[in-house]
Amino acid sequence: MTARIGIVTFPGSLDDADAARAVRIAGGKAIALWHDDDDLRGVDAVVLPGGFSYGDYLRCGALAARSPIMEAVLDHAARGGAVMGICNGFQVLLEAGLLPGVLVENAGLKYVCRNTCIEVVDGTGSPFTAGLVPGQKMVIPVAHNEGNYFAGDDDLQRLEDNGQIAFRYVDSDIHGPANPNGAARDIAGIISANGRVMGMMPHPERAISPELGSADGATMLTASLEALVS
Repeated sequence: MTARIGIVTFPGSLDDADAARAVRIAGGKAIALWHDDDDLRGVDAVVLPGGFSYGDYLRCGALAARSPIMEAVLDHAARGGAVMGICNGFQVLLEAGLLPGVLVENAGLKYVCRNTCIEVVDGTGSPFTAGLVPGQKMVIPVAHNEGNYFAGDDDLQRLEDNGQIAFRYVDSDIHGPANPNGAARDIAGIISANGRVMGMMPHPERAISPELGSADGATMLTASLEALVS
């Protein structure tokens, strides 16, 4: 069975085409969804891609989180449906209340665009980290200005205790210092308590072949799609 993955396009999205291509490379079928839609068209999972939705007015992801399509996404998630937010999509998930915490401006107040090394942490058994092994390192690029993950001490400890930290930035001799943005506890991605919603700042859809510097994103997405339809 082929996984049907809905890719939402908001005004200002710029990674929707890359996400759709990555889904096809991973063996899934990409279904285009528009921010003004009210129907997810029976998809198995939803991807909120990177970009600058609604021009990042108010706060990054704030307007997108209140767009018509998000009512259907919230209902999908409430029923245990799988949702993945990448970069700006992660910001949208936080603004929509599907994950805890906020993303603020990078430490140093500078845009960061480079490869990073991340380590798999997740202990929830989420389909988004299926096939990956805790401690496994992956090379995935980042490109953001507001990727500095912040949450209160109680929320951070809850994420730790429940195994909801999906990925952490780690040092690499090749790809530079671990944390590119100042994120609390080096967090690169988190997962909901039931494992069905994941947000991450690094871009797996930009790491789909060795020619792009890494195929680790393709490895992650292929395993995820297999888990979603198994």
